Amino acid sequence: MFKPWSRLVGMLALAGLCVTAAQAAGPAPSATAARSSAVGATDPDFGPAFVFRGYSYPNQKAFIDSGRRCSTRHVDESEERAVDDALRAWRADRLSQGQLVGLRPAGSVNVPVWFHVINNGGGLANGDIPQSQIDAQMAVLAAAYGGAGSPFVFQLAGVTRTTNASWYTATPGTAAESQMKSTLRQGGPETLNIYSNNMGGGLLGWATFPSDYASKPLMDGVVILYSSVPGGTATPYNLGDTGTHEVGHWMGLYHTFQGGCTRRNDQVSDTPAERSAAYGCPTGRDTCTRQAGVDPILNFMDYTDDACMVEFSGGQVSRMDLMHQQYRTP
Repeated sequence: MFKPWSRLVGMLALAGLCVTAAQAAGPAPSATAARSSAVGATDPDFGPAFVFRGYSYPNQKAFIDSGRRCSTRHVDESEERAVDDALRAWRADRLSQGQLVGLRPAGSVNVPVWFHVINNGGGLANGDIPQSQIDAQMAVLAAAYGGAGSPFVFQLAGVTRTTNASWYTATPGTAAESQMKSTLRQGGPETLNIYSNNMGGGLLGWATFPSDYASKPLMDGVVILYSSVPGGTATPYNLGDTGTHEVGHWMGLYHTFQGGCTRRNDQVSDTPAERSAAYGCPTGRDTCTRQAGVDPILNFMDYTDDACMVEFSGGQVSRMDLMHQQYRTP
């Protein structure tokens, strides 16, 4: 599948997107992943040393294992089952009222988007990304969700720009995150609020789930590293698919490796089970050999490099649509 911004920024070297809130607030990197200008020795089992955002890791696997790829909170099995039970009850209630619960046509649902640029002053070096990069990020979302045949059309409703040193480095679960979102968030559950900043801890992004909205409406939304947008400097995560991945969570998707090699895994039947997160672009990887299919490394909800992410499955589109109807459709 064609990556719309790959010609602009080039096919970048393959190399990390989402962590739990607990991990994000956890200890600083160990000695082997400390800030360093030196790359250090390579690991013959897992590839060369990997440096990202000023942190040096023995290899890319160590970066993934550090938990800094995606800070969206982990949903445990009991919550998974509760969400599934709520979905079944919602569908049964709709049917009892004579309302159809089908999948909506491709491109039929408008999602208003407010893009909040948090900076530390003027200029790109301070996170004040230009409108051209915001437009590029919107184009990446359109290509990913439109290309998958989803009903969602993302329409930019507005852009805000805020200079605030505390919000600029906000991480999940902090007072800075709460203040930022409480002040800036626009719209109701149907409105996607994206915040770009220079989050601390070497992180890339995080999101809330649809089922979180009722209890914490002001926290709803997606936060991404400003240099992860198309044309940014967060190589190999600078083609805009940190945004694609986090919006997938906002729509109700789990990681493809959720649950490992279990039958439930990510609650989507057509994404093959995957024991652990993939990184780089390991074609042919198969970590659940007793179950059908190789690992879904091309899927937007894995941890591979942006250049490797090209698809959502039909089952994922269906899940996003149903979750949106249940939680985000007025």
